[in-house]
Amino acid sequence: MQRLRESGYAALARLKSEGTVRAIGIGVNETAVLMEALSWGEWDAFLLAGRYTLLEQAPLDDLLPLCLARGTSIVVGGPLNSGLLAGRDSWNYAPAPEPMKARAAALGAVCARHGVALPAAALQFPLAHPAVAAVIPGPRSAAETVENLALMRQPIPADLWAELKAEGLLDPRAPTP
Repeated sequence: MQRLRESGYAALARLKSEGTVRAIGIGVNETAVLMEALSWGEWDAFLLAGRYTLLEQAPLDDLLPLCLARGTSIVVGGPLNSGLLAGRDSWNYAPAPEPMKARAAALGAVCARHGVALPAAALQFPLAHPAVAAVIPGPRSAAETVENLALMRQPIPADLWAELKAEGLLDPRAPTP
């Protein structure tokens, strides 16, 4: 990070000012890195993997408001949390711990009561935040890409989001579709 701050960022900013590139950014899976980068640079976009999802909304406290204020777009990578929100047993690229499995199951139960596939809610949720420009689901095949597109189009009733908030499964401050 120090090397980026001391030399790499200046090179990126120069390329942008010359028109060689239109945007500069950073991609990581830790909000602290992005918060630090915002303290010393002007960034167009960040890729944040697995941190603003149905399972985790901590960036509402700091990163997302700051990105809105600074005009930095967020691309949410891993909105399915490495597969846990798609029915697999992995979270953060490792076997999911029991508390995360239980949380995913609770999210899934609410979705089921509303006739919504959990992955549909997981893919659509981050896009409701005004700082979020896109999601990257990380499909493993062409078939999963087609499936993700269908999930993105699945209608989700407002009552589902309200119930998630009422049950403490979704931060009450989180914008919803």
